[in-house]
Amino acid sequence: MTRHSTDPDVRSACAAADRPRIVIDAVSPCVDGGRFPAKAIVRQTQTVSADIFMDGHDRMRAELLWRHASQHDWNVEPMQPLGNDRWAASFVPRNTGLHLFAIRAWQDRWASYCNELSKKYHAGVPIAVELHEGQLLMQAAAERDHEVAAELAGLICGLDGASEQQAVPVLLDARTAELMHHLDHRPFQVAIEPLPIDVERTAAGFAAWYELFPRSQSHSPQVHGTFDDVIARLPAIHAMGFDVLYFPPIHPIGRTHRKGRNNSLRAEPGDPGSPYAIGGEHGGHDAIHPELGDFDAFQRLRAAAATYGIELALDFAIQCSPDHPWLREHPDWFAWRPDGSIRYAENPPKKYEDIVNVDFYAPTAIPGLWLALRDVVAFWVEQGVRTFRVDNPHTKPLPFWQWLIADIRSRHPDTIFLSEAFTRPAMMYRLAKIGFAQSYTYFIWRNHRQELTDYLAELAHGPAKDFFRPHFFVNTPDINPRFLQTSGRPGFMIRAALAATLSGLWGICSGFELCEAEPIAGKEEYLDSDKYQIRPRDWTAPGNIIGVITRLNHLRTDNPALQTHLGIRFHDAGNDQVLLFSKATDDRRNIVLVAISLDPFHGQHAQLELPRSEFGFATDEPLEVDELMRGLHFVWAGQRQHWFFDPQELPFAVFRLQPPSPQELAA
Repeated sequence: MTRHSTDPDVRSACAAADRPRIVIDAVSPCVDGGRFPAKAIVRQTQTVSADIFMDGHDRMRAELLWRHASQHDWNVEPMQPLGNDRWAASFVPRNTGLHLFAIRAWQDRWASYCNELSKKYHAGVPIAVELHEGQLLMQAAAERDHEVAAELAGLICGLDGASEQQAVPVLLDARTAELMHHLDHRPFQVAIEPLPIDVERTAAGFAAWYELFPRSQSHSPQVHGTFDDVIARLPAIHAMGFDVLYFPPIHPIGRTHRKGRNNSLRAEPGDPGSPYAIGGEHGGHDAIHPELGDFDAFQRLRAAAATYGIELALDFAIQCSPDHPWLREHPDWFAWRPDGSIRYAENPPKKYEDIVNVDFYAPTAIPGLWLALRDVVAFWVEQGVRTFRVDNPHTKPLPFWQWLIADIRSRHPDTIFLSEAFTRPAMMYRLAKIGFAQSYTYFIWRNHRQELTDYLAELAHGPAKDFFRPHFFVNTPDINPRFLQTSGRPGFMIRAALAATLSGLWGICSGFELCEAEPIAGKEEYLDSDKYQIRPRDWTAPGNIIGVITRLNHLRTDNPALQTHLGIRFHDAGNDQVLLFSKATDDRRNIVLVAISLDPFHGQHAQLELPRSEFGFATDEPLEVDELMRGLHFVWAGQRQHWFFDPQELPFAVFRLQPPSPQELAA
């Protein structure tokens, strides 16, 4: 019987024999079976792992292949067994953009043979047959066309007539193994289909954002701030350590149904309105509010920010005031009610009478509206903007975002999109999968130790770790967290410490550093918010936490372990009011232990348990410690150390750990 037999049993058995003998399973990173790319950061090590195994006890080899999607040749890295059938290899992407990786595995007959030969030889078992078998394997390999075949043939000649004591060292020699590897015909080789990884620039995973309303940078509530006023603020923002300056919409603001202070339905004379009511007599999404300045002023601001290492981020809000030019030019792009009135925006119970909705699937909106919105982003990219915070993306079609982001990044792969989607987890995660580099999160409402521990475990160790980058904003113009409304200055320090040390991405809205917290009664909203009025501030006001924020940002820059949420480990502090966690770089050259009291009202004691074994420290080994916020340096001995947190002084501590040098121990 042959494989070409018409007997169905023969054909079935032959088909079964053609199936892969080697299993490559549980590949990581892999998002939804490869439907979406995993995320990585340029010039940072990316580790790929998988379960790789086959029947029996034969040895195997596996290798990682990777390349930029625009290239044709694969880079190859050998994979190493980690134990329990898990294999891994790493690579460092040098460019942004889409990358591909694959895994190949095969039976390593020579390694299997050497393993068996070594065991038998050292056990004193007769090996004459095994020696002959080894020569046959070498002869078959030497017949293959390869530049090292002649060298292997020379070794084979040397084995003729050799004794066991002479032959075994040659057969088990590392050079012989290397030659056999080059000449291996890779029996039972199997490979997975290439999987995608989206590699983005550093700021996609590590950045500190500062949000402000340019119009509030004046010195009087009656005077509209300008881009030049923002330029005057740049030294202070830079000194605090922020590297992204984010503006809510800077476009002309409509007058129809303009909102007044505190979101009142009636605007008084001089009220500037909400910048999210985009569009008016001076233009729409591709125009600048005339009181802020012109495009020359914008470029002047962008250039000035760049001299401080600060990049500008703009808001992309797909909403229009009733005065937007598109209402006149393309009324068919909007949603209309049965009575002929236009549908304004709603987020029940909130209503936004000054904003109207576009209709993505109106008969004439495709492709006109989609292309017009894409062109808005492309326009600002041409103005030098590479970072966009997208307002409420979860209320717009997912296919639109996937198309727009792919289109923009195909030409400008350094463009970053932040998703402002305070919505259901499935939708937040889907937005990340289809292209958003970062996302707002539930952090703003997570205050207790178990809440924070559980949430970070989900983000840093669950499936989301491969595609979702959490951006921990401590407040927004729309959200005045209840915790901050009552906790005073200690609460602001606590939330800043949590955001800055838990995630590689964090941000504050202007006024947070002054501990502003007065709410609209009964609401999670700010009284007298910049969103509806011009609000100058005294940046030297007593009780500010500018110094604390500045120190936190500098610690993040100086300690790579703090530049990501990945790899975080939580530890016992002997007190549920204290959050204790550690972070470390892969090479363990930077190890940080962070302890934060979550109680803004009372002092808290903690017994900090040092995670010695996790970082390779001996149980009784003294540790050199720098407490980075207070500038302390000392040596810790023992498993636990006591610490007291005074909320009025500083309710958290950041420790950098390393073994003391021999000179310090001798002293």
